[in-house]
Amino acid sequence: MLSRIGSQPRASAAVASLVRPRSGPASSVAACCDHLAPSLSALSLGRPMSTSTATATATSQEIVTFLTLNNISDNAGAIKRKRRVGRGIGSSKGKTSGRGHKGQKARAGGGVHPSFEGGQTKLYKRMPKRGFTNVHAEDMVPINVGTLQDYVDMGRLVPPSSPSDPPLTIRDLVDAGITKASSVKHGVKLLAKGMRRVRDPLRIQVSRASAKAIAAVEAVGGEVTTVHYNRLALRALLKPEKFEGKVLPRQARPPPKLMPYYTSYDKRGFLSPELQLRKVEERLAAAKVDGNADGT
Repeated sequence: MLSRIGSQPRASAAVASLVRPRSGPASSVAACCDHLAPSLSALSLGRPMSTSTATATATSQEIVTFLTLNNISDNAGAIKRKRRVGRGIGSSKGKTSGRGHKGQKARAGGGVHPSFEGGQTKLYKRMPKRGFTNVHAEDMVPINVGTLQDYVDMGRLVPPSSPSDPPLTIRDLVDAGITKASSVKHGVKLLAKGMRRVRDPLRIQVSRASAKAIAAVEAVGGEVTTVHYNRLALRALLKPEKFEGKVLPRQARPPPKLMPYYTSYDKRGFLSPELQLRKVEERLAAAKVDGNADGT
């Protein structure tokens, strides 16, 4: 009776000490049964488990460690600690911290420039220079005639249907989504890419236009006029809500250096004599039509 009572705790400890066998799932069940068979038989017969059985049970155990967020770490030697300076002579970087005694490179924030070559002429000074950056350049937003035709086909840009309708302006291009108002700093230039796809006649006013773009638009019955806009005029054109309750500024005349461009008919300048004469003729024709309508 004493041996039976004393053997039960030892068998229970042997059963509880089994964590996981070394083999796969199918063989693990059989292995567990093989290891548990002597223990169960010992419990059923009421005699203590033999020493060889306990040793075999202990050798078949395997401690399993699961990877979780609280035990993730780098491999040994993956991180090398940085050697700190100024921590005594035993650290090999004490006292002067590896900077030596005095001098330009020993000072805080000191050191020579990366382009310094010991006093001889630097490389970037020896290299030849070509060209310059024009600080007075006025960058124009490029818009192609093919892009205008694409937006007309999509219905996002509606061309004037009659000569009495106002022409398209930069504001119409911004409203159609062709460009952004914030991108237009000095104006818009019309270019000729996609000129073979132009079909609808467009009457448009832009800041600049190339000769091919003008020819492509006029070939289908359109009209291009180049108009000068200064910064204030562009603001009044693109953001008229900023002038609510105020008088809109008058259109400024071009500066002297741009006057030859806007007075040239080849550039379709709005101050060219040909375009000025055309406007007068259109105004007289409209007045005549109004007079005939009032007389009838």
